[in-house]
Amino acid sequence: MSATIVLDDLIRSLDPLNAETSVAALMGGVAMPTERFYARNHFRIPALDPATWRLDVGGLVQLPLRLRLRDLLAMPARSEVVTLECAGNGRSFLNPKVDGDQWQLGAVSTAEWTGVALVDVLERAGIRSGGSEVLLRGADAGAVKGRPGTTAFERSLTLDQARQCGAILAYAMNGEPLPLRHGCPLRAIVPGWYGAASVKWLTEIEVLDRPYHGYFQTEKYVYEWERDGHVIKEPVTLQRVRALITQPQPDQPIDPGDVAIRGLAWSGAAPIARVDVSVGGGPWQKARLLGTGSSHRWQRWEVIVHLRRSGPTTIRARATDLAGHTQPERPEWNRLGYGSNAIQEIPLRLL
Repeated sequence: MSATIVLDDLIRSLDPLNAETSVAALMGGVAMPTERFYARNHFRIPALDPATWRLDVGGLVQLPLRLRLRDLLAMPARSEVVTLECAGNGRSFLNPKVDGDQWQLGAVSTAEWTGVALVDVLERAGIRSGGSEVLLRGADAGAVKGRPGTTAFERSLTLDQARQCGAILAYAMNGEPLPLRHGCPLRAIVPGWYGAASVKWLTEIEVLDRPYHGYFQTEKYVYEWERDGHVIKEPVTLQRVRALITQPQPDQPIDPGDVAIRGLAWSGAAPIARVDVSVGGGPWQKARLLGTGSSHRWQRWEVIVHLRRSGPTTIRARATDLAGHTQPERPEWNRLGYGSNAIQEIPLRLL
């Protein structure tokens, strides 16, 4: 049930498996083929048997649940096309460099996910008085530097977030059973949020009466800056707005004349309002948005520009969403390298 890694994936590490999709492979339809979907893992992939796997729902609930896969399959199904992006996407462009996998711009992909709405499972269990946080626990675990014992991958949502974000407990991806590489037999999908919230190999949901302060909630997947001698931390949640140029490719030789520039844009806060393109440092030109906008998935865009002079030039793309967020000129540096969404610039060579 595992997906094959295609040869043009950019492998960042094999154990744990971390691989980004080549930008050239993002030029297809809305959903990515499963075998080309980027992979982000913190520990070795656990091998769970769907036949014996169970999802435990407990904590401050009225009716603790122990659900089999067939129990979830019997519940009303929901399908959503959702773009997932690693919070570290673009980290390699930060200066000075920061620790962590040096993602370029391919730690993002889109798929159709099918499963059960998280709110339906919570309603079946019933939330007791005082319940305020929903903890999602995966089966992947391992050693973390500076911490004793074994640390599991866990993330939480407030109860309000869990009810409002449209999260799915997904057992299928692109119409097929969820591959091992992407969380078989069950994973969370939290639309619009960076991928860390979409816990894979889900085995437990626990309703808490207090904020969760685990390692991947307060030490990782936070924006961290030092200001006025104090360390400021802010949780990583919604995907920041970004436009990505998929055509032409960097340093691609181009004949002068009319040239099609195409790409993708997305934002977790709101649908894309516009994408602007600049050639050779010239004025911004508005691109045409293709398809229906959504804050859950990327949107394709294109613009035709006329290139006259031979020699080197550049193309820049900048996205703005309907909430008014626009990409910055330079990436916002933070110690852990998250949310780096500066305007992309690629070099071209005109023949």
